[in-house]
Amino acid sequence: MSEVGPEVPGRHFPPQVLRQYAFLGDGYRGALIGPRGDVGWLCAPVWDSPPAFAQLVGGRGLYGVTPQVPFVWGGYYEPGSLIWRSRWTAAGARVECREALACPPDPHRLVLLRRVEPLDGSLPVEVVLQVAHGLGPDVCELRRDEGGSWVLDSRSRRIRWTGAADAVVDGEGVLTLRLEVPAGGRHDLVLEISDRALPAVPDPTTLWLATEEYWASTVPDFTSSAAPRDARHAYAVLRGLTAPGGGMVAAATVGMPERAEAGRNYDYRYVWLRDQAYAGLAVGVERADPLLDEAVAVSTARILEHGPDLAPGYRLDGRPIPHEKRVDLRGYPGGCVITGNWVRGQFQLDTCGELLQLYATAARHDHLTADDLTAVGQLMDLIDRRWDVPDAGVWELHDAWWTHSRLACVAGLRVAARDIPSCDAVRAVTLADGILAEASGRALAADGSWRRAPDVTGVDASLLLPPVRGALPPDDPRSLATLRAVASDLVEDGYVYRYTTEDTPLGMAEGAFLMCGFAMCLAQLAAGDTIEAFRWFERQRAACGPPGLLSEEFDVRQRQLRGNLPQGFVHALLLECAQRLATTNQGTSAA
Repeated sequence: MSEVGPEVPGRHFPPQVLRQYAFLGDGYRGALIGPRGDVGWLCAPVWDSPPAFAQLVGGRGLYGVTPQVPFVWGGYYEPGSLIWRSRWTAAGARVECREALACPPDPHRLVLLRRVEPLDGSLPVEVVLQVAHGLGPDVCELRRDEGGSWVLDSRSRRIRWTGAADAVVDGEGVLTLRLEVPAGGRHDLVLEISDRALPAVPDPTTLWLATEEYWASTVPDFTSSAAPRDARHAYAVLRGLTAPGGGMVAAATVGMPERAEAGRNYDYRYVWLRDQAYAGLAVGVERADPLLDEAVAVSTARILEHGPDLAPGYRLDGRPIPHEKRVDLRGYPGGCVITGNWVRGQFQLDTCGELLQLYATAARHDHLTADDLTAVGQLMDLIDRRWDVPDAGVWELHDAWWTHSRLACVAGLRVAARDIPSCDAVRAVTLADGILAEASGRALAADGSWRRAPDVTGVDASLLLPPVRGALPPDDPRSLATLRAVASDLVEDGYVYRYTTEDTPLGMAEGAFLMCGFAMCLAQLAAGDTIEAFRWFERQRAACGPPGLLSEEFDVRQRQLRGNLPQGFVHALLLECAQRLATTNQGTSAA
């Protein structure tokens, strides 16, 4: 693939392995921060807007805060927040850069806060900025105004960068600022990108105080969970991916390859209703959380608007996901840049069942409205009409009679009948019984485990979840046989793959799915094996890098994260496991 525009000598930040990137998010947009203080990816003002910084995928735009002497990198999140601190240690000095997207967030205006703070000694730091005009070769030409801010005021985008009045611009349009902040001092940089007129120049201290208060008042402490720190962090990631009052995008990035040169490169900056359900189930384990209410609200809005034409996912504003398109960029090594997503036009039956499980969770907290109850009825109608029709399924493959899709609906119907007072319980249970009977007649293997589909051999790791969700008891012979089959056929070194393929050994076609590993934890816990459940939980959550983020897949042999980052449903399952494990008699583990 060709590369857009010339690289700027000395200003290029090559892609790093995914485990080294930190994530900043405020619900409307998100940034990835690399170990050299580089913003490798950021779209603004919202998730699927054109990127302002795209070096992660070979595009233009860069924003780096980097020491100019040899250093060792580290970093950490402030507890219960997405406030990240990059830390660089050099001979005789250490410096941190505190980074966050300002909160509470404005849907039309991104505010990226960066504060350089030496801990001891002093290090020379170079700051560079160039804002891209999307995925093409053009960049924004900022000018310095009378107040010392660097600004751009165009028809589609307003930009302001403050704290860099002494920056100089080179022939490539890159702004460069050289800093040497004394120990005990600090230097604030504030970047704003908006699709509307900007307000007065903000005070950095005021923005930081508001952001600290936002996270302190938003993230529960989860002290009673099996892993309080990781549970808080998972919740913060879900909050950072979810627009206040709106939907949760599946991930922040595009085109991160699941396998080098395998062609599986996707754009996940959209709201998948299934993922939304997983997040709602996780945050609703113990409390009626705002994220649960938001998951229900966005699901109800889409169901009432689209009814029988319900899609798997939508843009943040409710519009359809764009058709998939390949962009002529170099891409992240091993991958390519894809915008839009091929799920547009698919029907995924399992989503209906997952959403019924979400509504049942909200009902247990008495948090359903009249509109939500109408949506429940429409989901039941949709399942009734289409449960026997082939669909794309949880893994978004070719249309088939996927067993998981049917069992997810069985689970949703059963818990709806049990937990939603105004639900037509007789109809729900009768429909669930009929679907389960048909699946048992068509989709059981010789050993009694569930097959992926009647005409597709082998077991599927997604089939671990239906007994957990209530489709049938965990000690049912079909559940136990499926648990044994997954453990025997889909596990390598403590990680779980989705399914096997006839011509490719396990682990060669794709990485292990971290969500499936957490599903194994829940399945073992439901089956009564607490020790195995804890083992699976600890193994999966250890796959992250220093920032504690998880992507969709894990390459077991190379010990690397694969796919887009961070993946919302993986953090949702981590959070659910941490809470459910705490209900055992094993107590809590160290945070």
